[in-house]
Amino acid sequence: MDWDDLRIVLAVVRQGSLSAAARTLSSTQPTVGRRLDAFEQALGVKLFERGAGGLTPTPLCAALTESLERMEEGALAIERRVAARDTGLEGNITVTSIDWLGDYVVAPLLARFGAQHPLVSLDLINDRRRFNLARHEADIAIRFGSFDEESLIERKVADVSYAMYASQAYLEAHGTPDFAVGGAGHAVVLLNDLPGKLSLSGWLCMVVPEARRNLRTNSIRSQLAVVEAGEALAVLPRILADARPMLRRVATPRPGPVLPLRLGVHADLRETPRIRAFIDYAVRELERRASELNPA
Repeated sequence: MDWDDLRIVLAVVRQGSLSAAARTLSSTQPTVGRRLDAFEQALGVKLFERGAGGLTPTPLCAALTESLERMEEGALAIERRVAARDTGLEGNITVTSIDWLGDYVVAPLLARFGAQHPLVSLDLINDRRRFNLARHEADIAIRFGSFDEESLIERKVADVSYAMYASQAYLEAHGTPDFAVGGAGHAVVLLNDLPGKLSLSGWLCMVVPEARRNLRTNSIRSQLAVVEAGEALAVLPRILADARPMLRRVATPRPGPVLPLRLGVHADLRETPRIRAFIDYAVRELERRASELNPA
């Protein structure tokens, strides 16, 4: 059997639809659909029931899933071992991060490392989805929150501080929030916080519990745009917001949140020369910027 066909079956089991499986496989829905149909015909068995809600594994397919997952882990272990045999600083490094952090901190860091090591090809995937390093979806993750995958090495590399911000125009129109009355008469924009992360929105709601919830977003960048437009208050990373001339940091009765920033890598890859070199460089760079990421 072709392992690529088995990977398609496993992806469809996990995702429940051809389109979602195609995204995880970096393929297209028609290609995945054709490969799955051809595989079922070659086997002479039906692996999925097609319905309006997606694809449901047949009892036979469900019974095979555990074996397929063991095969996948074996294949991924081989890939990691091969990748770990590098003899020099060349090859690809895929780094995953999130939102503003990837844009404003990780991307410039990667570009500087790439300039020093021209034989290393660097890819940044900036996405709220947690990429599975054990499945080799990325080599390194730089993100908030802890890592819960097996065989991962993680390291805290920085603290990132946040504070409440408003535009000058907003403060002129609405005044500074009165915390004694819970910020009544003010509006806030909230963040859909990720699991396992200190809730920024929870902190904001404790500080101004009577403020009107103007908007909830999944991006710090969209929050920043709302605040700069003079529409609401928000809790923003200081390294990003302090540099914006239109914004003013609002003193609050509670200290602003501080999130630990962590770097994670699979144990099989940590001594690969290009991976080791990048980790050492990233740690040095982030330590150098410690006062910007977490100002006094």
